[in-house]
Amino acid sequence: MGVCCSMKVAVASDHRGVKIRPRVIEIVRHLGHEPVDYGVDHPSPVDYPDVAFTVARTIVDGKCDCGILLCGTGVGMAIAANKVPGIIAATCHDEITTELSRRHNDANILCLSAELLGERTIERAIEIFLTTEFEGGRHARRLNKIRQYEQGRKPPEMPLLDSAEGKARQQVAGKEQRGRAAL
Repeated sequence: MGVCCSMKVAVASDHRGVKIRPRVIEIVRHLGHEPVDYGVDHPSPVDYPDVAFTVARTIVDGKCDCGILLCGTGVGMAIAANKVPGIIAATCHDEITTELSRRHNDANILCLSAELLGERTIERAIEIFLTTEFEGGRHARRLNKIRQYEQGRKPPEMPLLDSAEGKARQQVAGKEQRGRAAL
C-alpha cells in the first residue's frame, strides 16, 4: 500500500458501525482518497465476517488499495479479515497502535471500534493509517515469514526460547541491540 498518492479505500461496517460509517467516508474523501462504500446501510443485525471478507477480497483482488472496517470493538472484523491470505488487519484504538500497524506491520485494513472510540480518535487513526509508510527492513523479514506460513510453506524454525540455544541467541541479539544503541 503506497501512501504517496490518492488511494481507493474500501469502507464498510456491520450494523454497529452504521452511524459512524458516513463520517469515515467523509474523512477519507477529505484526505484526498477515493472511498468505496461497501455498506451496510441499516441497523438490522448482520454477520461481521461477511462484511470483513467482502472488503478483504477487494484488496486482495486489487480493486481497492486498503480498507477501513467498523464494528462494535473492531476485534471481530480484524479476526475475520485476517483469515483472507494477503490481508493484515489491525484493530487500533489510538495513534500509536495505528502508526505501528502501518510502520511495523504493513497493515492494509484498519479495524476500528464504532462504539468505544470518539470521533476525534477515529479521525486521527484514519489520517495516520493513510499517511504512514511501512518501514521495511527487519519488519519485512517478519512479514515474509507470515506470508510463507499463509502459503503453506513452513518458515525456518526458531529454537524454543527456553532452550540453551534459544537463550544463547537472545543474549547475542541483546548484545547487538545494545551495541547499535551505543552508536
